[in-house]
Amino acid sequence: MGSVIYSVASSLDGYHTDLQGDFSWTVPDEEVIAALTADAASVSTYLYGRRMYETMAVWETEPSAAAQSPESAAYAHTWKRARKVVFSSTLGAVWTKRTRLEHTLTAEAIERAKAESHGDLTIEGPTIAKSALHMELVDVVELLLCPVVLGGGMRVFPEGLWLGLRLVRERAFGNGMVQITYERSRS
Repeated sequence: MGSVIYSVASSLDGYHTDLQGDFSWTVPDEEVIAALTADAASVSTYLYGRRMYETMAVWETEPSAAAQSPESAAYAHTWKRARKVVFSSTLGAVWTKRTRLEHTLTAEAIERAKAESHGDLTIEGPTIAKSALHMELVDVVELLLCPVVLGGGMRVFPEGLWLGLRLVRERAFGNGMVQITYERSRS
């Protein structure tokens, strides 16, 4: 079975959105998109909450997203080939292919997704990751640090969480973003 990876864009002070809920400052350039696409090659399943699913569905539903550049087209192809599991108690249906809706995030639902997967799984977005982190289901934390300080907003990590982590990769991009990847220490 693959790893469960918490993949999230973060301000330098640890926020995923600003105080108004905006995360437009996380938009990657072509170099970063190419790197994220290469990373996504090992991902067979995306685990989303409602808001992140609604944001990411454009890779299948909006042809203009993929038409922006060759890197965007490659990412859209990679995203569409993967399975998606959306955890939401308010969403009535999903509208992308290879996608199923689960009403509650549970350890059993994550284990089921892992058993069905032929690669890694990513949890994207701090709301859904909060539960998975507290249930100790996350194996890898991957932060895309963006060169901005927000001073408040939605935190990348929930209050009261303690994780021992081991750095396994870091890479800097020309736009000032830095990707750091940690494996969870299980001691």
